[in-house]
Amino acid sequence: MTSVGKYLVMIYDNEAMWAAAGPPAMEANNRRHEAFAAANGPAIRGGGQLGESETATSIRPDGSGGFVVTDGTFAETKEVMGGYYLIEAADLDEALEIAKQVPAPMGGVEVRPIINGG
Repeated sequence: MTSVGKYLVMIYDNEAMWAAAGPPAMEANNRRHEAFAAANGPAIRGGGQLGESETATSIRPDGSGGFVVTDGTFAETKEVMGGYYLIEAADLDEALEIAKQVPAPMGGVEVRPIINGG
């Protein structure tokens, strides 16, 4: 018997490339995501687009029982997490087949199994 699992598909984008491409590229990509959602609706358990990396707030332990809260993402990188889908699939192979369909023209996706919760 196959055990269905949940997987997080993280979408990474290059924000500078999106900024240079402008609104028409963003609108076209939104339509691609709508088509992806329509084609894979039974597997999708959630998802969303994230705000720009400049809107992020990072929290790290300070080593003495407190926390350091900083504006922005933790690391300098060209690609940042721009959105995600929570999907349900029979196994990793099926999850990868679904993830290959996720529009990510300015980056890529990463797939991880949800092992606790979700």
